[in-house]
Amino acid sequence: MSEDTFDKDEKEMANLPEKEEHSDYKPVSTTDEAVKHQLSGMYQNWFLDYASYVILERAVPHINDGLKPVQRRILHSMKRLDDGRYNKVANIVGHTMQFHPHGDASIGDALVQLGQKDLLIDCQGNWGNILTGDSAAAPRYIEARLSKFALDVVFNPKTTEWQASYDGRNREPVTLPVKFPLLLAQGVEGIAVGLSSKILPHNFNELCDAAIAYLHGEEFQLYPDFQTGGSIDVSRYNDGERGGVVRVRAKISKIDNKTLCISEIPYGKTTSSLIDSILKAIEKGKIKVRKVDDNTAGKVEILVHLTPGVSSDKTLDALYAFTDCEVNISPNCCVIDNKKPHFLSVSKVLKKSVDNTLALLRKELEIQRDETLETLHFASLEKIFIEERIYKDKQFEQADSMDAACEHIDERLTPYYPQFVREVTKEDILRLMEIKMARILKFNKDKADEFIARLKAELEEIDNHLAHITEYTIDWYQRLKEKYGKNFPRRTEIRNFDTIVATKVAEANEKLYINREEGFIGTGLKKDEYVCNCSDIDDVIIFYKTVNTRLFACPTNCSSERTSCTSTYSRKTTSVPSITSSTVTERKVIIISNVSMSLPSFVTGNTT
Repeated sequence: MSEDTFDKDEKEMANLPEKEEHSDYKPVSTTDEAVKHQLSGMYQNWFLDYASYVILERAVPHINDGLKPVQRRILHSMKRLDDGRYNKVANIVGHTMQFHPHGDASIGDALVQLGQKDLLIDCQGNWGNILTGDSAAAPRYIEARLSKFALDVVFNPKTTEWQASYDGRNREPVTLPVKFPLLLAQGVEGIAVGLSSKILPHNFNELCDAAIAYLHGEEFQLYPDFQTGGSIDVSRYNDGERGGVVRVRAKISKIDNKTLCISEIPYGKTTSSLIDSILKAIEKGKIKVRKVDDNTAGKVEILVHLTPGVSSDKTLDALYAFTDCEVNISPNCCVIDNKKPHFLSVSKVLKKSVDNTLALLRKELEIQRDETLETLHFASLEKIFIEERIYKDKQFEQADSMDAACEHIDERLTPYYPQFVREVTKEDILRLMEIKMARILKFNKDKADEFIARLKAELEEIDNHLAHITEYTIDWYQRLKEKYGKNFPRRTEIRNFDTIVATKVAEANEKLYINREEGFIGTGLKKDEYVCNCSDIDDVIIFYKTVNTRLFACPTNCSSERTSCTSTYSRKTTSVPSITSSTVTERKVIIISNVSMSLPSFVTGNTT
């Protein structure tokens, strides 16, 4: 950067307000044995300072620009470094440390996450893989620059509110003037002290359509859209508020009766974690699979080879029921607004973003109008000053002082005051006197008139936009959609999921035995009386002749059930509380009846 830029920054830094203090508590010397610290005072001041700092300055995004402080500082640094070419990530991280006091590791990780979202940063090199979970290369090997979208919607120094950096040597934006619901487009996840934020990403085109619908006064609905694809059930999304939940499934297709292919994975999962969950289900005997192959490269491809004789349809449902092929995600839309955390809905966040965009566009138009008026004012002054040859007047040439020359010019311009857009000041006259002779000699009246006419047309257009600011904002979103929307098709399919009953897809891979003489029942009594096949999610219920009953989970080891006479058993499915995900709504119960003894004193497993 040039020295003039640094000088300008230093002048602006002098006018910045001082940062507010969180607390007036100051610790005294810890070496003085006479000093006693009050624990309540330490918690009241120090811990609250820490908690508020983490919430406001670390983990939770701001509603105006949708960015955490580290993300905002990264983008600000990249804008200062921007020259159209790629910059080493190591250089960006080092430059950002002027504004972010928490080390290069946190900056580097945040920068990689921003780059992987493929919206604000144009990446070059190995930036990792969100599908496989592979990490990015070292910062010295990868490069980045701001995307065209970021340059269009994120920055405008004329409408940016500034503050001093942590050490007072630089200035940084309080929030960036983002003219797009960036928070909903990227999504965010952060854990603070006492609260957390989890906002799911949404589709670019649908956000533009929703913003336009809101400006038209129409109703709209927003649902998540993930880079990893898959399908989603939004019946309990609850507009992204706390308490809502979405069910996300992988995309599984059947190649043949012996092979299933997973081509899209749930949000937040990787191919490695998904395969690990499948292998754990195989070890527990919940699904029967011969082997799993991971052929993922540019796209996800996980091949699940089934054991001969196993139904592919049943295994597909079992993958959703017992593995990470289906996950539940609970959104929690927490944002910073007016220096406080607020829990909002996705619709409320979009409305606030659109209102903020409208205000920024109005402010930009007002600034542009003021600048155009100044240009028109001086162009009119310059035209009259040169056409009337005021610079050749004897009174001007023979003026005793600068003030006398200014008074003469002001007197000559007085008859033309009605043509000017504002009052002529001394600064305007001094600026006229700085016009070089070369410009005067090259002056062309026709070009000057054409230039003034063009400025007046621009003013009329700006005034029209200001008078119809809502329509102007709608055009803004439409232009964004036309320019960038084709790069963001919806990847996640929205549909209602069928309920999968776990007991119908679980493999009965265990055998239940009973020892009537010693009073034991379980799957480990291999030498005793065989009852039936079962799975580890089945329940066992015993009906005694004394009308007492006992319900418990099918034990993997022997359980102390003292029985002394003959009994009968049956198997049926009954509605009892689920034990795993939302896909499991019923559990199989094994009923053993006609037992002639009192209620046992000890049972291994879940009892009711």
